[in-house]
This record gives sequence, C-alpha cells and structure tokens, in this order.
Amino acid sequence: MSDHTTDSLSVALFSEMFMADQLARNRLSKVLPKGMELSHFSVLNHLARAGEEKSPAQLAKAFHLTRGAMTNTLNKLEWAGHVHIRPDWDDARRKFVTISPAGRAARDAALQAITPIIADVVSSIGVDKVRAVLPVLREVRERFDEDH
Repeated sequence: MSDHTTDSLSVALFSEMFMADQLARNRLSKVLPKGMELSHFSVLNHLARAGEEKSPAQLAKAFHLTRGAMTNTLNKLEWAGHVHIRPDWDDARRKFVTISPAGRAARDAALQAITPIIADVVSSIGVDKVRAVLPVLREVRERFDEDH
C-alpha cells in the first residue's frame, strides 16, 4: 500500500472516530439526568462497577486525566451527594472515594436513559458488524494507551 493511500486511510479512520465520538457525546449528554455531565456518569459508572474505594489519583489514571481535572469532577459529584470522599486514616494527604446510594441511583437513571440510544445504534448497524469492528477499535485504543 502506498504512503498516500495509508495517509488517506488514516485520515478517514480518525475523522470518522472523532466525529462519531462528538456526535455520541452530544446525543447522550442531552438525555442524562439534569445537571449530570458525561464525565460525571463515567466516574460514577467506574466506581459502581469497581465496588471498592478508589483514590483520586487512581481515578485520574484510569481516565487519563490530570489530578486537577479529576478533583474538579469529584468536587462536583461530592457537592451533588453522588460520592463520599474520606481521608486516608494512615496518610492524611490521601483521600478515598466511594459512590453513595444517591450516586448509584443517579448512575442507574443515566444508564436507563442512554442504554436505549446505544442499543438502537447497535441494532440498526447490526450486531455482527459491531462485533466485527470491536477488536479493531480495541487495538486502536490500546495503541494510544500510555501504559503500552
């Protein structure tokens, strides 16, 4: 394959990925519960699935964000009553975050709002096509993952 063909293919792939990401974020943001941002849902979903306390540093690393950006999100979630943040009893400089019952309910409501939209997209594209493209998208993500 020529360099020009590879470059064109690369530009087309990433143009589609970036536009799909933007459109999906816009669409999903509109159906989230009032006051919830996609970043809030992502953190609540992560905490709900983890089932254990996480430090802000662990969360920042998991989302590839700065600690400052994660702290900002966590402060908003704490203000909304969606997370509990406690000091580390062994090291007062560290903190631990858990999802609260209100946070779990907010996450569940958000999931209920976005699931039909995502399911409709998968259904209209076709389960087989989506299943076929997942390994490629996963490999693209892994290539960009800082840990690799």
